Amino acid sequence: MGEHQDDIRQAVKVYKALGEPTRLKIALLLAGESNLCFTAIGEKLESVAGSTLSHHLKQLTDSGLINSRKNGSFIHYNVNREIAEKFAPFLMA
Repeated sequence: MGEHQDDIRQAVKVYKALGEPTRLKIALLLAGESNLCFTAIGEKLESVAGSTLSHHLKQLTDSGLINSRKNGSFIHYNVNREIAEKFAPFLMA
C-alpha cells in the first residue's frame, strides 16, 4: 500500500505543476529539447520574466517532472522521462 500512496502523492504534484499554462509550456518545451539552460528556456518562452520563470522551474523540479543539472555557472533542465511516461505520457508524444 505504501508504494501506491507514493504514486498518488507524486501524481498530485505532477498534475498540480502541469495545471498552470506556463509550466505546461515549459514541460512540453523540455520534452522536445533536452539540456536547455535557464536563458534558453526564457528566450523560447519570450514573455516570461526571469523571476517568474525561476518560480515555475522550481515548481516543476519539486514535482519531480524535470531534473536540473549544474554545469559551471549554468543550470540545465531535462524532463524526467520516467516520471513523465508514468504520469504525463502526453508530454512524450
